[in-house]
Amino acid sequence: MFRDQSGQATAEYALVIVAAAVIALALIVWASSSGVLPEFFEAVVRKVRGMVEGG
Repeated sequence: MFRDQSGQATAEYALVIVAAAVIALALIVWASSSGVLPEFFEAVVRKVRGMVEGG
């Protein structure tokens, strides 16, 4: 009546990882094409530089 389901959790984890990778790839493509990434990194560098210089 009951079948062995020992591999079911592994398959579910694999599907979740694939879904997360697809979402991450979509976000990277969007951010790269919209110019958000360069602005974000420049803001981070300015913030770090300001903290290091004491400003």
